Amino acid sequence: MFANMVTEDARPLLRGRRIYLRPPLAHDWRAWAELRAGSRAFLEPWEPTWPADALSRFSYRRRLRLYQRDARADMAYSFLVFRNGDDALLGGITLSNVRRGVTQAASAGYWMGLPHARQGYMAAAITLVCDWSFGELGLHRVEAACLPENLPSATLLRKCGFTEEGYARKYLRIAGYWRDHLLFAVLEADARPRFD
Repeated sequence: MFANMVTEDARPLLRGRRIYLRPPLAHDWRAWAELRAGSRAFLEPWEPTWPADALSRFSYRRRLRLYQRDARADMAYSFLVFRNGDDALLGGITLSNVRRGVTQAASAGYWMGLPHARQGYMAAAITLVCDWSFGELGLHRVEAACLPENLPSATLLRKCGFTEEGYARKYLRIAGYWRDHLLFAVLEADARPRFD
């Protein structure tokens, strides 16, 4: 069951039946770096080019400072995805490019470690993030994009109630190249299946 809670230090905690989401903390570095390193070949084709120090503790701490700054400014919210029961780190999901005013929208991006892929965890994470976005943040729209050849990601978005809205040429720089993307969105008023 979905529960939106806030931890003692005012960080959001999103809890579902199988997983929970919370912002990354400094002590998550080792599990994060190991999962990303072990999943590198699986993740790299779909992500921006990894810098040489991508998995270093220093790079991770710099990343945390940016996440905290962006959350305080209501620009972006980053979460790690953990399994209930054993607290295993599974992946991550970020709500970025938060736009207020007449738009009330944000963009979702996500990754899942190879050992946990295609087990329904990311569908649950997207469900929780959308619930939180439309509830706590008061957003009207959540957008996402994926490479046309990333069929698992496109299938996931459709399964979670997102509608394909278009095709953006040379939309994001992925693996060192400007790549076309399929554009998806879900609105607060849209019917969405439950995977939490």
